[in-house]
Amino acid sequence: MAQVMIDIAGTELTAEDKQLLAHPDVNGLILFTRNFVSIEQVESLVAAARAASETPLLVAVDHEGGRVQRFRDGFSAIPAMARIAELPHDEQLAAAQDLGWLMAREVRAVGIDISFAPVLDINGCSEVIGDRAFASDVQQVAHIAQAFIEGMHEAGMGATGKHFPGHGSVAADSHFAVPVDSRSKEAIFNTDLPVFDMLADRLAGMMPAHVIYEQVDPQPAGFSHYWLQTILREQLGFNGLIFSDDLSMQGATVVGDMRQRALAALQAGCDMVLVCNDRDAAFELLQQPLPDTSARSRQRLQAMLGAANYERMDELQRSNRWQEVQRWLERISG
Repeated sequence: MAQVMIDIAGTELTAEDKQLLAHPDVNGLILFTRNFVSIEQVESLVAAARAASETPLLVAVDHEGGRVQRFRDGFSAIPAMARIAELPHDEQLAAAQDLGWLMAREVRAVGIDISFAPVLDINGCSEVIGDRAFASDVQQVAHIAQAFIEGMHEAGMGATGKHFPGHGSVAADSHFAVPVDSRSKEAIFNTDLPVFDMLADRLAGMMPAHVIYEQVDPQPAGFSHYWLQTILREQLGFNGLIFSDDLSMQGATVVGDMRQRALAALQAGCDMVLVCNDRDAAFELLQQPLPDTSARSRQRLQAMLGAANYERMDELQRSNRWQEVQRWLERISG
């Protein structure tokens, strides 16, 4: 069994979707805004996807807050993470923990296991990161992110840090280009890596960047044995699940076709590869056997499954904690 995460196009499963979800190598599903109409609909969609899968299915979403919040109607409007650092200093950590709890608890309330959060990049020149990052100062990012992660843990969700080892200091957007970070190894290790180092033991997952750090390794980080094994696993001691970023992104094309990308990511050390927004490529990838993942890798996946038993949204919204956080959100948005 390999570990592949796919997407779907609509708000209900098609016969083709069910065929893919039943493939033994498919044990992940990521949802997007196009898959959402209402709380009840997405809850039913998740249940149908689990029923179609032949293996325990990890269901994920990018629901960071701000610009990157896939579900809106019926969900709290989570502010961009940079907003936390604008609060009075003595309010920041409590706010971060509350927002981590709120985001994770609402995502879990429709049966989804994880949100790919938080962003641990240092806010630099990257517009695609920008206010998705907590701050531009390493210590501030680490402290606020730690509190946000604690909130996610309180809600029963493992956190996934991204985009290792740091996407904030390269202007190009890896969705549409092949970003190259020309800084020295010393600059990267002094500026970007410390946050991942400080938080590695608090993260259940990690997502590397489709960025080439040309002074360190010629491959994008997600295809680099050096970044994923030597630095992330050995130096930082990270023991969680490594997700590739979407292999359909332009930043991944330097490695070859979809099969070459998937094999390169798995060989470099990714536990699960994401193939999104390209159904033909997903089908093509799954036509031939992929390398089996290790028992340890399967254990990492199992550890991230968490939404089998969950408090539904109507129950959550009646809780004192949820109502308190809503009052706080109203105050900062006013």
